[in-house]
Amino acid sequence: MSEKPSDDQPSASEIPDDVWEQFTRDTERDIRSSAPKEPSARARMVTERLREQDARGESPPGWRTGPDRQRTNGRAARGRKLWAVLGVAVTAAVVLVALKPSLLPGDPFGTGGPQAAEASPLPAESTAPTAAPGASDPETPTLDRPFAGSPAERWADGEAGIVLPEAKAVGAVSEGRVEEALKLTKKLLVGANLDPKTVQGARPTAALSVLDPKQPELLDDLDTGLRSPSEKHDPVTLFSRFDPDEVRPAGDVIKTRGRMTFKKGTQGGVAVRADYTFVYPVVRADGSTEVTRTIVRRVIDVELADPGRYEVTPGRLLLMNHDQEIGNSSCFVNDGYLHPEFSSSRSAGPDPSGPATDPYDRSRELERGDGGDCGTVTRI
Repeated sequence: MSEKPSDDQPSASEIPDDVWEQFTRDTERDIRSSAPKEPSARARMVTERLREQDARGESPPGWRTGPDRQRTNGRAARGRKLWAVLGVAVTAAVVLVALKPSLLPGDPFGTGGPQAAEASPLPAESTAPTAAPGASDPETPTLDRPFAGSPAERWADGEAGIVLPEAKAVGAVSEGRVEEALKLTKKLLVGANLDPKTVQGARPTAALSVLDPKQPELLDDLDTGLRSPSEKHDPVTLFSRFDPDEVRPAGDVIKTRGRMTFKKGTQGGVAVRADYTFVYPVVRADGSTEVTRTIVRRVIDVELADPGRYEVTPGRLLLMNHDQEIGNSSCFVNDGYLHPEFSSSRSAGPDPSGPATDPYDRSRELERGDGGDCGTVTRI
């Protein structure tokens, strides 16, 4: 039985003549182009000659290849196999580099700028290091690369370097309370060491807002130091502050590295210890382009106490202890600011008499007390 044409398909009689003729010509052309072609007389002759040479064990000279290359045919064959394998890897490498040119050492295409030459960032510090960072290339810091020649070049930027540990309940202290204590500690660290206003000499309002006002003696001492700094009351023991008339930041990045731990506190709450190092690149405020760095390590112990058992303010931290080690800052000026020294000049104060210290060595425990004699740093 023949199939009845559907109503929506036009019959041949309904197709316009010009359309039908074009269809016929296109069909014939396609048939001719796809039909097998008889090889030319020259092609048959070349094929026959190659067949005869192959039967005699001869090989035709390669393209752009002389007789000397023919004598190394066995070695060349092995090379071709190797390149066949390498070709896949090379192709993949070319694609990867095309997607991310900065993977090439030295940034030959100039796509990443000076920062492309920097090493990959370090993972977050989860445990105490066992040794100081290895030696870095002796590069001079510049405005484009203010951390060049420093281990801090691989450290995290600013707040990204303050990674909170996973909060867990401690005894009767809930996981939520532990998480609150960790976040408040981070807020204190940021406000005291990373807030641009604080770093450029302003009052560290954000940091002070985290501390419990029911520690009146502590806050009175801090207020005295901020208002009338002295050797006894110097705010740089807790806050990183530079004199804006003396220096200004070299860029907007402060490198940060450290860790935070917690345990059951003595005030019915959770105690947090924060151990962090901050690296500040600066230039003189007079427009000079010479870059130097000040390195500040701080260890603070705080506690989020139980307001149901102790006379404390909910949501505020008790500052139990704080210690610091400051590298490349004048030891003999107590005006509430850090005073970095530059290679092109040094202060007129007395020579340091203390030991030489690597300010990037986070494997050492900080000594409590007044810090002893003024020492020197082995690198900045």
